[in-house]
Amino acid sequence: MSKFCESTYEEAFIQLLEENGWEYTCGDDLHRKLDETILEDDLRDYLSRKYAAEALTDEEIDAIVANLRNTGDTSPYLTLRKIFSLYCGRGDGFVFKRFDGNDTALPIDYIDFETPENNTFRVVNQFTVSYHSGKDTRRPDVLLFVNGIPVCIVELKNPAKASATIEDAYDQIHIRYKRDIPHLMKYCALSCISDASNTRLGTTYSEYIHYYAWKKVENEDPAANKGVPQLETLIKGAYRPDRLLQILRDFVYFPDVSSGREEEVVCRYPQFFATNLLSASIVKHLRSRGGDGKGGTYFGATGCGKTFTMLFLSRYLALREDSVGSPTIVILVDREDLQDQTSKLFMRSAEYLSNGEVREIESRTDLQRELSLRPSGGVFICTIQKFSEGTGLINERNNIICFSDEAHRSQLGVGSKLEIKDETQRSRGSETVANVPERIGAYVKYGFAKYLRDAFPNATYVGFSGTPIDETIHVFGEIVDSYTMRQAVADDVTVDIKYIPRLARVVLNPDKAKEIEDYYRLCADEGAKPEDIAESKEAMASLEIILSDEGRIKRLVNDIAEHYEAMCADNPQLIQKAMVVCASRPIAYQVYEEFRKIRPAWFEAKGYYNDGRVTDKEKEKLKDMPFINLVGTQGKDDPVAMYEAFGDKKHREELAEQFKLEHSNFRIAIVVDMWITGFDVPNLCVMYNDKPLQKQTLIQTISRVNRKYQVSNEVQKEYGLIVDYIGIYEN
Repeated sequence: MSKFCESTYEEAFIQLLEENGWEYTCGDDLHRKLDETILEDDLRDYLSRKYAAEALTDEEIDAIVANLRNTGDTSPYLTLRKIFSLYCGRGDGFVFKRFDGNDTALPIDYIDFETPENNTFRVVNQFTVSYHSGKDTRRPDVLLFVNGIPVCIVELKNPAKASATIEDAYDQIHIRYKRDIPHLMKYCALSCISDASNTRLGTTYSEYIHYYAWKKVENEDPAANKGVPQLETLIKGAYRPDRLLQILRDFVYFPDVSSGREEEVVCRYPQFFATNLLSASIVKHLRSRGGDGKGGTYFGATGCGKTFTMLFLSRYLALREDSVGSPTIVILVDREDLQDQTSKLFMRSAEYLSNGEVREIESRTDLQRELSLRPSGGVFICTIQKFSEGTGLINERNNIICFSDEAHRSQLGVGSKLEIKDETQRSRGSETVANVPERIGAYVKYGFAKYLRDAFPNATYVGFSGTPIDETIHVFGEIVDSYTMRQAVADDVTVDIKYIPRLARVVLNPDKAKEIEDYYRLCADEGAKPEDIAESKEAMASLEIILSDEGRIKRLVNDIAEHYEAMCADNPQLIQKAMVVCASRPIAYQVYEEFRKIRPAWFEAKGYYNDGRVTDKEKEKLKDMPFINLVGTQGKDDPVAMYEAFGDKKHREELAEQFKLEHSNFRIAIVVDMWITGFDVPNLCVMYNDKPLQKQTLIQTISRVNRKYQVSNEVQKEYGLIVDYIGIYEN
């Protein structure tokens, strides 16, 4: 046995796998041609056992093996995607026509997911693979084979060598192996990089920053610390044979080919456990099983991947929970920007979801029509505000499951309240009643939750929120699982958030500063929602007078400009975007025009920033844009200049698309309500806040800056920054 096989760390890794159900073979002991990357003996043996009753001939087994070996596509990514779908039985699977003269159809499973013990799980180290017609070779450290198929590649680095890092392990897999031995990599859906101190799981198409530690064996366990504990939790929690099959079957995601995206995602441990726990809770509370329809609440930190958790759960419910039937999933969001984000992911995932049509809903009538056309299946995404278009029953099927994304106040409220309108009042806020005519008088109003339950009386409801409150639990049920902001930062899923108070820099009068603080404290003490603040006319008017003071606006804008320029100068390789959050549309416009005075060059439309990393696909999308833009809706009574500055819906959509592009010249967005929830821009590095924010809106807003972002392994976003001009820290 070579010295590599006797390496201490490699031996420890393999020993842990052996202790958890894997058979070990040294690569040097295998009888194979070096360019062969399937362990054909294992695959043939599995097929003979699996289909013993069918008595497959040797020629038939040869053909089944050759089908896997010869499957390909027009690119390495599409080849991996197709082979993975083949051995995991996705799509139409593989139906073999037997050599019996009748072409008898026999569905073939390359892996037996239903009975894990029927499979062969083999770990192999120092597996030599030849390329360039046998002139050169590569030797991955460890490969995990299921029935002879190499499903996971592992690269280990010497723990005693400081210069050997997991970044090097990543490059070895993603550059050298993918370049030189694609005939091996076309099977490897998963990959692992480790130096004993850090052990992370990803896919062969994950960016380095999207490799994560698997810190738990079971959900109730404490998160493992770095080093050997995280190596053990990966092997026991993700590589244990039955667990690995679960992950391969339902928790490895490829988008639809039609999306044009080269993307592969494997779940993180909190997503895996949340999916299983939520699924069990939904089944327990199904109306059809005598339950109360409260499927449960998932408390997940903003930025932790709740939308992917919903995606994994949607597939799991459709394919693995027989008691649910083929559910119709209705995903409810409370803002159009959240709908856009959720819809884009789900609508490029129809094949993965395997549950019929996936589409956005345009209206309440549209949803009613869709549900009337099918007894089951389908995934539909719509805003909760669409339910204000009418009342009453939409569908009473009991296999409808409603996911509520960001389930807080706008989707709560089953009780009633009396509202009295006079000639000076208009209804405001998220609890505006459906179909109430705009006339004076007294009205009984209900929250959206009541209208939802009237629409779907037999549905099961599940709440997803980063900021659950008591009412969330009342409407959706107890918290089934949680994943906090601290856990997300500790797991390197999001970056930390740092806070700088700068109220004193823009409000020089201490009495005015105290007035702002007192107002803000009053709102917090009363538990005010944003719409409640708007109702407090006198207080809000007083605050806006202070915030819109011309001298204050000048100091604010100058401070933002100087701070942002200094921040970018300190780290010129990092493309850092900024968001300025204002208290109202008129103030936002004031701020915008003040920037025009002091930084006129920022208003010139220019091409993209070229740092040598711009892909051709991104170039096709990039447009000439000003450095700074105003984002918001037009008001019907806006002055001409302000009306044109805000622009129409098409303009807002273009701004959103460009701001999300890393290299766009559009770097600073001035916003009021739009983009402060459900709008993800990884290189949004700083938020300048000049708006009173309360409770769930506060958490949602500041979390815009907590997404991970890197230019290279050496140049990364270390934290998101909140520069506060209004006094949000105590809240």
